Amino acid sequence: MSTKGMNRREFLLTSGAALAAAVGSTGTLLLKPARVWALSTTTLNEHAATTLVQMCRALYPHKIIEDAQYGVTVEGFDKKAAADPAFAKLLQDGVASLDAAAQGKKWIEASDAVKMQALKSIEASPFFQTVRGTLVGPAGPYNLPEVWKPFGYEGSSWQFGGYLARGFDDIGWLPKN
Repeated sequence: MSTKGMNRREFLLTSGAALAAAVGSTGTLLLKPARVWALSTTTLNEHAATTLVQMCRALYPHKIIEDAQYGVTVEGFDKKAAADPAFAKLLQDGVASLDAAAQGKKWIEASDAVKMQALKSIEASPFFQTVRGTLVGPAGPYNLPEVWKPFGYEGSSWQFGGYLARGFDDIGWLPKN
């Protein structure tokens, strides 16, 4: 149907119906841009990257942290792996060890119980400790400003004179004694 000869009301009705049909068939369409992301890796293959994102979520599970925010850490792993072949091998071998411990499946396809068992079996490995340590460090999702607000952290305060005059005791989620 051509828009020539179509008045404004017809255009809005037609485009509104098309948008409703698109949203109905795909779920969300540009309504939640934070959920739309693409993991960009050059050294890690798709399986390794996906496994690492799921591993990050399994180690530090939070409903308020999106996969994309865990993915930022995995993209950092990929950049480091591109410059350091030994680190790339550590990640690839680590993903392979998770898959090997997943009772005949790929780790990402295993049940939650099997995933936890596989993680516990490699807990002492350098791979596990590297991923775990990175998640709580500066390259992890807890250092992303978009993650701070849902956790109630307002960000750095030193440049504003500290926390005493700026929210020191306004935390609502701690129990009052």
